[in-house]
Amino acid sequence: MRILSTVGLTPEQRRIIEQAASDAELVDRRCRSQAEMVAAAEGGCDVLFTLRVPDELMMRSPQLKWVQLMSAGADHILKGVLAERKAVAVTTGSGVAASTIAEYTIASMLAWAHVLPVTMRAQLRREWKRTGFMDIDPMRGKTLGVIGYGSIGRETARIAQGLGMDVLALKRNSLVRRDSGWNPPGVGDPEGTIPRGWYGPDQCEAILREADYITVTLPLTPDTRGFIGRKEIAAMRPNAYIVNVGRGEVIDQGALIEALRENRIAGAGLDVFEREPLEAESALWDLENVILTPHVSGGFRNYNGVCCELFAANLQRFRAGLSLYNLVDRSMGY
Repeated sequence: MRILSTVGLTPEQRRIIEQAASDAELVDRRCRSQAEMVAAAEGGCDVLFTLRVPDELMMRSPQLKWVQLMSAGADHILKGVLAERKAVAVTTGSGVAASTIAEYTIASMLAWAHVLPVTMRAQLRREWKRTGFMDIDPMRGKTLGVIGYGSIGRETARIAQGLGMDVLALKRNSLVRRDSGWNPPGVGDPEGTIPRGWYGPDQCEAILREADYITVTLPLTPDTRGFIGRKEIAAMRPNAYIVNVGRGEVIDQGALIEALRENRIAGAGLDVFEREPLEAESALWDLENVILTPHVSGGFRNYNGVCCELFAANLQRFRAGLSLYNLVDRSMGY
């Protein structure tokens, strides 16, 4: 078995992978471009550990059986030759950044609850500004609506529960509560015991009516594009604060901007946008009830190392003929 990694592994990361498949040939290249990826695939591979899957690489690897992505989403690669080669298994890095993105989400909510954007702007102006501190409304006792109860949503729920929040969850099949995806030990809510209430996709307005805080962690698929539109935003509470760490196209950005401008909802924490980079003329930059970041919530120092742990676990399952963690359902797009 020939394994190609286009990541650029440290000695420790190589050791983790080689222990999982000691008799495999591991080709390790740090590829910064598609051309470098294609060159690394000379001779083909059976297993690919990567972020991207260029068509020419696929053409050079007719024997390819499995692609392990480092990203949690697969919408960027399910096209071209890979889309045609349906027998090739694709698994994602779901769970790798669950803790980091959940921490980001809760941090955004805490910053909003404690009016930190106001005090940080005052700091830049060297103003001793105490306006608004008596309006702080603690998160304890508030309701969190999790739109997309996957690895990120479940870890966000676990932390929120520790803060004394009530949790509601929306997922594609609300009757299946257990999470079969990969997660580091102690992370998330694998058995689905935290939420007080469960909602299906056709109940988005209902969960939004109940939530003081909302986190959106949905993947981008034909079914989720525009999932939260004008009608859903209109159902949100006036005090609601929404955080989007999934994909920008899941929310109608124009409708969201209108609601924020008109103070029909309290605020938003946005790490993803309909178009990225966010255009300089976007109204979002100037809205004081918005905390925005440039799609960075999932990054952390040992990201590649944790990806290797997931890859090694999946390699063992692959060699044993077991079902793989985070296997993409191509009909669903994730």
